[in-house]
Amino acid sequence: MHFNGEQQRQSIICFLVCSLKGFTMGELEVEKHAQYILSVEKRKDDFESVVMEHLRMNGAYWGLTTLDLLGKLETVDKDEIVSWVMSCQHESGGFGGNVGHDPHILYTLSAVQVLALLDKLDVLDIDKLANYIASLQNEDGSFSGDMWGEVDTRFSYIAICCLSLLHRIDKINVEKAVNYVVSCKNLDGGFGSIPGGESHAGQIFCCVGALAITGSLHHVDKDLLGWWLCERQVKSGGLNGRPEKLPDVCYSWWVLSSLIMIDRVHWINKEKVARFILDCQDKENGGISDRPDDAVDVFHTYFGVAGLSLLEYPGLKAIDPAYALPVHVVNRIFFGR
Repeated sequence: MHFNGEQQRQSIICFLVCSLKGFTMGELEVEKHAQYILSVEKRKDDFESVVMEHLRMNGAYWGLTTLDLLGKLETVDKDEIVSWVMSCQHESGGFGGNVGHDPHILYTLSAVQVLALLDKLDVLDIDKLANYIASLQNEDGSFSGDMWGEVDTRFSYIAICCLSLLHRIDKINVEKAVNYVVSCKNLDGGFGSIPGGESHAGQIFCCVGALAITGSLHHVDKDLLGWWLCERQVKSGGLNGRPEKLPDVCYSWWVLSSLIMIDRVHWINKEKVARFILDCQDKENGGISDRPDDAVDVFHTYFGVAGLSLLEYPGLKAIDPAYALPVHVVNRIFFGR
């Protein structure tokens, strides 16, 4: 492969910085990943686009956040994105996964995150949106995902995160919300989707994130949970979501962010996690897969890049482990800078 002078210079700089940080693996294919994200948006009729139609709002969040972390967000048409996001809002105040789809709290958070990334939260009727989210809180403090009533700690995190970003967390009963999340804690230190549900890294992120945002991390047994999360690292360096499962790049986010929030990330081998993520790259066409040599997708590309950001990989913007947004966006929302 032929490199021009600038590419050689950047490769040498990356190698030196990685070495100083303790990394000894290959280079992140920044340009190819950015091009992959942009190409997915343009392909409206291929298989990947069709099967993702119902969660296009989530896909927009994954893709745009990846571009921002890579320093490539300026390549998109922000006005066009804002117009599309707002066309997905329902009269209830919530957002659907695409135009004409029913509102759900999952897509509502992604819509808010996308608008936050683009510094366009001012286009929202914030009180209307906040009232929609608050209407999904149940008497026991839990949250339903939509009008059909499914309850899951994912929805607790989403409601708390979303309302916090909108400066409207007082719209809900925070004490009840926290108590419900705590009721989902297990004897192994982890958290499940409902009380008594199996501990899972994804649910742990949601519960720890909700507790972090509400200033309630004292409810977490940090050593016990830290041990459980560290046990998710397998021989390849990758992380799984539950015992006896295969590693998956997406858990680079769920596990690492949780460990950072409870100050136990130094308990795992960070270099091996980073190497696993980089081994899952498609170095020819861009994108990151769940495991080496599998097909890439936007979901794993985002979580791979976000995981590397948590590991302070050189050249990537920092990401907030609780809000799952670039730190500069969170600082702008809460501190005006």
